[in-house]
Amino acid sequence: MNFDEIIERRNTHSSKWDMMEKLFGVPAEEGIAMWVADMDFRPPHAARQALERMLDIGIFGYYGDDRSYHDAICWWMRSRHGWDVQPEWIFSTHGLVNGTALCIDTFSEPGDDIVLFAPVYHAFARVIGASGRGIAECRLAVDGSRYRFDFESYSARMTGREKIAILCSPQNPGGTVWRRDELRQMAEFCVRHNLILISDEIHNDLLMPGSRHMVTHVAAPEIEDRLVVLTATTKSFNLAGAHTGNVIIPDGRLRKRFARRMEALGISPNSFGLFLAEAVYSPEGAAWVDAAMAYINENRKLFDACMNEIGVASMPLEATYLAWVDFSGTGLSESEISERIKGRAKIAANRGTTFGSGGENFHRFNLATPRPVLEHAIERLRDAFAD
Repeated sequence: MNFDEIIERRNTHSSKWDMMEKLFGVPAEEGIAMWVADMDFRPPHAARQALERMLDIGIFGYYGDDRSYHDAICWWMRSRHGWDVQPEWIFSTHGLVNGTALCIDTFSEPGDDIVLFAPVYHAFARVIGASGRGIAECRLAVDGSRYRFDFESYSARMTGREKIAILCSPQNPGGTVWRRDELRQMAEFCVRHNLILISDEIHNDLLMPGSRHMVTHVAAPEIEDRLVVLTATTKSFNLAGAHTGNVIIPDGRLRKRFARRMEALGISPNSFGLFLAEAVYSPEGAAWVDAAMAYINENRKLFDACMNEIGVASMPLEATYLAWVDFSGTGLSESEISERIKGRAKIAANRGTTFGSGGENFHRFNLATPRPVLEHAIERLRDAFAD
């Protein structure tokens, strides 16, 4: 596991590196990509071996007999997260944005509202808007150095049109790991307002030392009749291009509704993603992700030290590899902050307003990159904010 290896990703059809100029105005040859959430590390060797076995067979037909794939998911969730998943609970979708969209399509109707706790992963709002649903945005509060919920204010905002709440756990972009009591309060909120809870737990393995992820179903099993949990290997092991996610539904009634919608839309998984998932949900995969997060934690320390020098602060990172930086202490406007990052430092990073309310004056930076690349980015940011 050589996380210092620099892999040239330009001109490889990499969204992260080949779309900088179009999306951010950052020159492709000079820019440093720190935006979209994929890593610049090779995935576990087990992933490459799985593809090599497919190549050795040489026929890429339909995937069948998914028992070993489901067994790998069940083993991982039990051994890493203390969650006993049954194979029949699992549906495979083309990634978790697709999984989220399918849940919205299945469990709500056009004109309904979907509750989002902002700032939050921007794809949720995009999918909701495209599906003809409205957004009931509930802003997260900041409690010291982490986000928290304010359910009293959220309840006051509910109108009865809301049918689904989407929880990002761990939270993206802030990196907060929700505690058991917070998840239980979330469950009570959903019962009180008759909401189905979609818990997106795609970052569940990307934990900083000392953090522990709590699966929503483990924290509040009594709401399984209104709960859907989303997980995937794609963020954990840098397999985003496989577009394979798990929609896990413990309740039989909800499963039937979701299965009918999947069938109506003719959705079935691709074999490459399933072989990759089975390979990395393994002891080798566990060792890899632990090593990756230890490496990223050292990147985090270097990056946070730079932010402190500039006079700004990252929200303390409990999970994910995404630094959420508040630049309000600079006294600069949002556009001036963005221009210094893009124009002077030539870094492509996500502007905070794309994550909804509460993102003003923030930027999100991807730290899952070799240390020499990160150190280069740090020097550029120091120069860009030297005054």
